Amino acid sequence: MTHKFNRIGIVGKPTSRRAAKTVDRIAEFLCLQSIEVMVHCELNLCKSCDGKSYELQEIGEQSDLIIVVGGDGTLLGVARALLGLEKPIIGVNRGRLGFLVDVSPEDMFEIDEILSGNYMPDTRMLLDVKVMKGDEVISSSHALNDAVLYKWNTPRMIEFDIHIDGKLLNSHRSDGLIISTPTGSTAYALSSGGPIIHPEMESFLLVPICPHTLSNRPFMIGSESTIEITLKDDCVSHSRISCDGQQDLILDEGVKIVITKAEKKLHLLHPCHHDFFEILRAKLRWGDPSLS
Repeated sequence: MTHKFNRIGIVGKPTSRRAAKTVDRIAEFLCLQSIEVMVHCELNLCKSCDGKSYELQEIGEQSDLIIVVGGDGTLLGVARALLGLEKPIIGVNRGRLGFLVDVSPEDMFEIDEILSGNYMPDTRMLLDVKVMKGDEVISSSHALNDAVLYKWNTPRMIEFDIHIDGKLLNSHRSDGLIISTPTGSTAYALSSGGPIIHPEMESFLLVPICPHTLSNRPFMIGSESTIEITLKDDCVSHSRISCDGQQDLILDEGVKIVITKAEKKLHLLHPCHHDFFEILRAKLRWGDPSLS
C-alpha cells in the first residue's frame, strides 16, 4: 500500500508503560513498511528503527506526521510545543477520557488507512495568551483547551474586570474565570456549567468559576475579539493564569491579561468513521440506562 507520509514522529506519555508498549508496536509496524520513524527521547524504552531517539523539536521539524500516544493531556502538551510548525497529528488513546485521541491502540488498520490518505481532517483553533505591562509582553503561551484565571494562595474571591474589544463586559468577584475554545468546552468549562460547542465553530467561551453574583453566567463571543482582563491591585499576588492546566503564567502589579485567537492552528487526522456526536454520547454516557 502506498503511504502519504514517509517520515513519522511518535510521542507518548513518558510515565506510562501502556503507552510505551503501544509506541513500540506502532514503531515496529511502521518500520516493516519502510517508513522512517522518529521516537521521542523521553520514551526511554522505545527506539526508532535506526536505534536512535529524538528531541521533540527535531521530531516536529523533520517529520511529515506526528503520532501521539496517551490521553488528551499528552496531546495538549505536544500541540502547544509544536504549534508553529502546524504538523498533522494522530491521537492514539492510551489515557482515560479521549475527545482528541480517538484511534484505538489495538487497531493498526486504522493507522494504516490514515497513512494511506484515507482520513478525516480536523482543524482546531487555539488561544494566544499574553501577560502585558503597558505595551510590553511579560510572558506568553498558547492553549488548545482553555486559559484559566484562578486564585492560588487564598480562600478569598478575586476581583477583576473583563473588556471585550475595549468595551467593559463586567466586573467580577469569583474564584476565577475559564476562557475556553470549542475544544475545551468539553473539559473544565463543561464541569463549571458551560455549554458544549461544536469544534467546527470558532468562538471564545467565558465561564465564571463560582461567581459571587448568580446572574453571572457563561458567555460566548466571536473568535476575532480581543479579551482583556485586569485584576484589582490587592488580588494580583493571589492570582495566576494557567494554559491547558500545564503552564502557569505569573502575574504582577500593573499587568493585564490579553487573549486572542492564535494565528496557527492544530491539525488533527481522524479515521474516516470519526463522529463527534458518537464520542460525546460515549464519553458523557448519554442514553446510558444505568444513569436513568
